[in-house]
Amino acid sequence: MLGIFFFLTQLPQDYAQVLDPVKWSFSSQKINSDEYELIFTAKIDKNWHLYSQYVPEGGPVPTNFIFEPSSNFKLIGKTTEPRPHKMYDQNFEMEVQYFDGQAIFKQRIKSLTQQSFNVRGTVEFMACDDSRCIPPAEVDFDFAISPSAEPDKAVTGVQKTETAYQLNTDSSFGEISEENIATSANDSVALNTSLGGEQKERHSNLWAFFCLAFLGGLIAIFTPCVFPMIPMTVSFFMHDEENKKQARRQALIYGLSIIVIYTVIGTLVALTLGPNFANFLSTHWLPNLFFFVIFMVFAASFFGAFDLTLPHWMANKADQNAEKGGILGPFFMAFTLVLVSFSCTAPIVGTILVASASGEILKPIIGMAGFGLAFAFPFTLFALFPSWLGTLPKSGGWLNSVKVVLGFIEVAFGLKFLSVADQTYHWGILDREIYIAIWIVVFTLMGFYLLGKIRFKHDDEVHHIGVFRLTLVIATFSFVVYLLPGMWGAPLKALSGYLPPQSSHDFDLNQIIRENVSANLNILPQQSNPSVPTEQCENPKYADIFHLPHGLKGYFDYQQGLACAKQLNKPIFIDFTGHGCVNCREMEARVWSDPKVLQRLRNDFVIIALYVDDKTPIPENEWVISSYDGKVKKTIGKKYADFQISKFNVNAQPYYVILDTNGQPLIQPKAYDLNIDNFIQFLDAGKQAFYRKD
Repeated sequence: MLGIFFFLTQLPQDYAQVLDPVKWSFSSQKINSDEYELIFTAKIDKNWHLYSQYVPEGGPVPTNFIFEPSSNFKLIGKTTEPRPHKMYDQNFEMEVQYFDGQAIFKQRIKSLTQQSFNVRGTVEFMACDDSRCIPPAEVDFDFAISPSAEPDKAVTGVQKTETAYQLNTDSSFGEISEENIATSANDSVALNTSLGGEQKERHSNLWAFFCLAFLGGLIAIFTPCVFPMIPMTVSFFMHDEENKKQARRQALIYGLSIIVIYTVIGTLVALTLGPNFANFLSTHWLPNLFFFVIFMVFAASFFGAFDLTLPHWMANKADQNAEKGGILGPFFMAFTLVLVSFSCTAPIVGTILVASASGEILKPIIGMAGFGLAFAFPFTLFALFPSWLGTLPKSGGWLNSVKVVLGFIEVAFGLKFLSVADQTYHWGILDREIYIAIWIVVFTLMGFYLLGKIRFKHDDEVHHIGVFRLTLVIATFSFVVYLLPGMWGAPLKALSGYLPPQSSHDFDLNQIIRENVSANLNILPQQSNPSVPTEQCENPKYADIFHLPHGLKGYFDYQQGLACAKQLNKPIFIDFTGHGCVNCREMEARVWSDPKVLQRLRNDFVIIALYVDDKTPIPENEWVISSYDGKVKKTIGKKYADFQISKFNVNAQPYYVILDTNGQPLIQPKAYDLNIDNFIQFLDAGKQAFYRKD
């Protein structure tokens, strides 16, 4: 159950990366002594389609291959493409030609030299599914052609998909220079591996979510309004002793019906909640306060303040239909179980559905299927083998104890929603030390409850505790002890993604020590003092509402930071972050805190932290009209969320970009990665590219 709540509190981080449904790879093949074939392979995600090179005027952007002029080769004919599908596209209200799954384009060239050379250019393309399209995108290609290669030996070209596709080049950013991107086959292989890794990670996350939802289903069984129903409902299948085969068939239908009911609920959520709604859930105060109140209401119910029940007519109607035979009988019996157990399962089911509301179609379906599978398992098992009922422990106070413990957890993790709204809108009511203090009190009370020192309504008196309960007591109080140093500014790295940011802590002992040390070290030349914060050109805008972690100094306005970088002649480190970004806090706590990383960030870069979910209004003269969706952006968060998506074609956080003083990317940007060495290499590569360019 604890794992499910952690999944739920990660909802704010679950901003999906801007849709990237087409992955490009490039290779070349020698045909004869002076002719080569360039191969462009597009891997297209399921349910998406890439448009042909030949699209009617007024339709989508066709796929187009643009080759840089060169005296080393000439094109032979036009770029060929596989046979496309034809359909009526409702997005453009016309018949179009498209590809799905995979499309391989080929272009023959003739070499005009005996020396090795490169064929460079850009692929322009657009992709859509049944209801939406990605903006027209560009991918750079670079084929390394070697005349010494034997015919029919494939020579892999450089794939710049990740970088080029994420950068909509314009006058303010320009194109990534060739000297800053390695043009080797190894880069292509590495990038392909990275893209494949993203797909594997996505599948892995779905499996993890399924397992956590399954765990939630198992926990729901051991609640007071579910566990006692096992023998009651199983008795439904024991009335027909003469036809045991039919009884077992009905038992299987009963179990499958439970799974179907919960899966249908997940499907309805998947069909009604899209990616835009996920962003609304993540950052807007209204849904966050709503979920906070809901969690508190469920917690109060679990503590025995009142019972959550559905209208009696619904349960009675389902119960009446359960008396029918055939398939309908077991189905309505399952439906009755779902309704009657609502008061105990609703908080867990709601947790899974809220955690799945991130714009992914599969997540709510998989989550509810996992919950339903676990929930149906004991009912089906004991319906098939009713003699096993005698092995079940008797109902008693232990069931209410499970319910109360879940109530404590509801209180603790429901605070996350209030914290997100508080941080996003700068209410200042739930700073870090207040949040930690509440957690300390909640889990201390839970520990005393498990010891039997606190009793709630419907609880039995605890005369002694068993080994399992003692284990829970030890784990709970150990967690409280871990939390205590956080009251004085300890980073609590294991919880970094779930607590308010360190900057909201009023009494941070680490910061006080750091500032005193820095003040004493200021008497030394800065070159010999790596702990002195980076020099600033002027007071940062928005410094009253934003703060960098670990005493770092920087800016929160792009133009101001860019001007300072020009003045100091330093590379720019952009941190696309958010108040509700769990992974951002985790990166800051686990990676940025490393002394080697801190030293580089302090001394080598001008840091610009851009909050994409902040609701602070900006002056009218700073409003921007989005080149991505054409809408006017009137808050800090919307302005920089649009800046990220329109310039880098990404809306996932954290996202780190290193730029030169003209705002041009120096190396491939970096996303969430807890490997400290990788992050150090990223920073060093950006610094080297900056000074190499100069």
